[in-house]
Amino acid sequence: MTTHQITLGAINLESQDPAMLAEFWASVTGALPSPAADSVYLPPAGPGGFAMFFQPMTGPRPGHQAFHLDLTVPWGSRQTEVQRLLSLGATYQWDALDEVPHVRWTTLADPEGNLFCVAEHPPADQQVV
Repeated sequence: MTTHQITLGAINLESQDPAMLAEFWASVTGALPSPAADSVYLPPAGPGGFAMFFQPMTGPRPGHQAFHLDLTVPWGSRQTEVQRLLSLGATYQWDALDEVPHVRWTTLADPEGNLFCVAEHPPADQQVV
């Protein structure tokens, strides 16, 4: 079996206001934004973190978001983290608390309407049914 050495370099987002959106995501992740001209790079906040790159919109926003971020938090901390993100400017969309036994999540939108989820996975001995 071949082992591939590919990793995620950064998540790239087009934005109406790259600096504002980068500040929101910097507050979410704890990373420090690095602005350059009309774009902003947000490096990983630590080991296992992810980078983001914000650039100006090049066209109209699609009517349907083809993908979204799933952020994971420790079991039992989802509600507290969701409240923190709402206080930073996220908008509540919906909860999925009993759709599957191995995860609970809340879907939010960032200040420009990009959807993302905050998920928690129970320990193996506490599977939700």
